[in-house]
Amino acid sequence: MIIEIENLNKRYQNHIALKDISLSIQKGSIFGLLGPNGAGKTSLIRILTHITEADSGKILFKGEPLNEKHIYKMGYLPEERGLYKKMTVKDQLLYFAEIKGLSNKEAKEKLKYWVDKFEIKDWLGKKVEELSKGMQQKVQFVATVLHEPELIILDEPFSGFDPINAQLLVNEILSLKEKGSTIIFSTHRMDSVELLCDHIALINKAEKVLDGEVNAIQQQYKKNQFELKYQGNPLLSDDYIVVTKSTSKDSANTCIIELKQTMTNNNLIEYLISKQISLISFTENLPSMEEIFIMAVQQKQQIN
Repeated sequence: MIIEIENLNKRYQNHIALKDISLSIQKGSIFGLLGPNGAGKTSLIRILTHITEADSGKILFKGEPLNEKHIYKMGYLPEERGLYKKMTVKDQLLYFAEIKGLSNKEAKEKLKYWVDKFEIKDWLGKKVEELSKGMQQKVQFVATVLHEPELIILDEPFSGFDPINAQLLVNEILSLKEKGSTIIFSTHRMDSVELLCDHIALINKAEKVLDGEVNAIQQQYKKNQFELKYQGNPLLSDDYIVVTKSTSKDSANTCIIELKQTMTNNNLIEYLISKQISLISFTENLPSMEEIFIMAVQQKQQIN
């Protein structure tokens, strides 16, 4: 594990920001920290990056108690971007890299790669205030990863990006993972994590409501639903299946069915054969992270 968090608590006057949070983050993984705005995600990140301190609890970085020397091994992209508007892009990037421990020569060498990768050569002599928001986002991301940190923390990283540049950022996040970096990805937009994250934690009202491996969580909360596309007579609800949605287009039928408890996947295949339909596609419907979040919150409320 690169990060181990045990029983972390943080309060701001009368507001509880974090309540007894425990998490483990594997080295070389992408870890999604998910939840609505105000859930406590940024409070947790600020403690990890030594901006604030926890009231109680423990954080280990690669088995050692988290301390200031570990900050040099981190890259942090805050939700509220922190570029100096009057500095040129080049000076700014070199400055941030040197703060993180690189020599000026090392910083310039590493900058060449990102200048080509993000096509920002023409921006280097410009002041940040002269750039569009999307351009500033690219510069901020480069500043976060230029010193090749072991742990990269991205707080709402896609904010302000158009779809093309968002995909570029996704590709770079996956590339950094392949090179061995660990990435904490914090967002309230749960639709963006399913393709990126290996593990997730769902945070709501300062408490962890769920954490684990993405596929395992989806399997845990699945509703035994399948989407079928086929040719033949429309399927109707009966003793084995419940048809929750059905449409017909271009001589093909599409329906979403939910298996009753007595039926297995193999039984379903036999059942479809018996209906003498021509099956075009057969896909299991797994719940989205947003659906899982709602179910997990409701379960926790019932327990409490």
